[in-house]
Amino acid sequence: MPGTLKILTGTSNPELAAAICNHLGCRLTPTMCETFSDGEIRIEIGDNVRGDDVFVIQPTCAPVNFNLMQLCLMLDALKRASAWRVTAVVPYYGYSRQDRKVSPRAPISAKLVADFLAAAGMHRLVTVDLHAGQIQGFFNLPVDNLFAQPVFLDHIRQMASDVVMVSPDAGGVERARSYAKRLGAGLAIIDKRRDKPNQATAMHVIGDVTDKTAVVIDDMIDTAGTMVAAAKVLLENGAREVTACATHAVLSGPAIERISASEFSQVIVTDTIPAGDKLGNCSKIKVLSVAGLLAKAIHNIHTESSVSVLFV
Repeated sequence: MPGTLKILTGTSNPELAAAICNHLGCRLTPTMCETFSDGEIRIEIGDNVRGDDVFVIQPTCAPVNFNLMQLCLMLDALKRASAWRVTAVVPYYGYSRQDRKVSPRAPISAKLVADFLAAAGMHRLVTVDLHAGQIQGFFNLPVDNLFAQPVFLDHIRQMASDVVMVSPDAGGVERARSYAKRLGAGLAIIDKRRDKPNQATAMHVIGDVTDKTAVVIDDMIDTAGTMVAAAKVLLENGAREVTACATHAVLSGPAIERISASEFSQVIVTDTIPAGDKLGNCSKIKVLSVAGLLAKAIHNIHTESSVSVLFV
C-alpha cells in the first residue's frame, strides 16, 4: 500500500512545486541541492522517506543537462533511501524533439533520457504534452502524458466566439483538431517548410480563417520563428486577429524580441517551464498554471484512482 505522500523538488521550477503543494495541502520535503566548486551536484534528502510515496517535481528545461543530472541524482537518493515508489513529475521533458534518427549516425536522445531516468530509480513518469506521444513507448514503466488542453480551453472560451484553431504544421493537426472539436470551432493548417533547425517558413494556409480569430496551437515555443511566421501568413489570409497557445515556454535566443515585434495579440503559455525574468517587458505573453492539473494527477496516482479522468 502507498505510504505517506511526499513532494520534492530540484532547482529547475520550485515555484511550480510550491503551487502544487498548495493545491494538495502538503509541504515540500526539504532537499539539499548544492553544487561543488568544480560543478558537480550534491543532493541530500532532508526527511525520512522509507516506505513513502514520493513525487519529484523537476522539468528538464534549461540548463537541460544540469537539471536532468540533478533529477537523476534525486531519484537515486530516493531509491537508496528505500522509498516505496518514486514518481518523476517532469512537466517539460527535455530532448523530446530528438525522438528518432533523422540522419545517419545520430542518437535517439529521447530514448537515452528515458533509460537514464529508469536506471536512476524512477518507477513512474508524469509529464505534460510530450513533443511526440510515441516517446511513452521508450519506457518500460507507467507514463502519464497529461494535456494542458483544459487549462487553455477555459481561456479560449472567454475569447471571441468566431474562433478557428490552427495547427502550425502537419504534425500538430491532431492537437488542433482536438481543440476544435471541444470548442465547436473550425480548423486550419499551415503548410510549413523547414530549411534548418529552429528556422521555418510558413507558406500558405489550408482552411478558412477570413474574419476569424485564429488561435495557433503548439506544444512549445522555442525561438518563436514558426509562431511569428504563422501569425504573419494568417493575417495575410484574412484573419481578424491571431493568438497563440503553447504549453512549454522554452523561449530561447531571440524569442522574446520576435514575439514583442510580432502580429500576435496575445501568446499564452503555461508554467511547465519557469518564464521568470525571460519575459522582460513583453506584455503579449500570458502565463497560465498547470499546478492544479498536476496536483490532481499526483493525488489520483497516490490514492490509486484513475488518471484517465483528467483526459476527458
